[in-house]
This record gives sequence, C-alpha cells and structure tokens, in this order.
Amino acid sequence: MPNCQETLKELELFLDSELPNVRIEEIMAHLTGCTDCQGAFEFHAELRTIVRVKAKRDHLPEGFSDRLLACFEPQSE
Repeated sequence: MPNCQETLKELELFLDSELPNVRIEEIMAHLTGCTDCQGAFEFHAELRTIVRVKAKRDHLPEGFSDRLLACFEPQSE
C-alpha cells in the first residue's frame, strides 16, 4: 500500500489513469483511508474540471496553455 508521499507524487498519473491497474487499486485503497490524501485528490480533480470547462468556454491568451502545463510537470528534487 502506498504511503502519503507516494500517493501525492503519483496523483496526476492516477487522475490521468496512466498507472497500472494494480497501482490504481492501491492508491484508491489509500485514498479511502487517508482524509489528507483524499482532500488533495478532490482538490486536483476539481481544479482539472474547472480548468477544462473554462478552457473550452473562454479564449486563452497566447502561451497560457504551455505555462499551465508547466505547473503540473513533476518538480526535480
């Protein structure tokens, strides 16, 4: 079972369904029992929804999409 640090590190991949099924099940089990990680998951999922809806509805300034995507890239440690 993943710990909080592992779960949060893989949260974007989880939201994109880009993890193996076994890993998705492990993270889902962790989210069920960890309110902190569940809160982070809900925040990221809602943020994605808001950005997706807004992006479809409004014209975005030049380069905005690239800057936004850069915010979600993994940070080097």
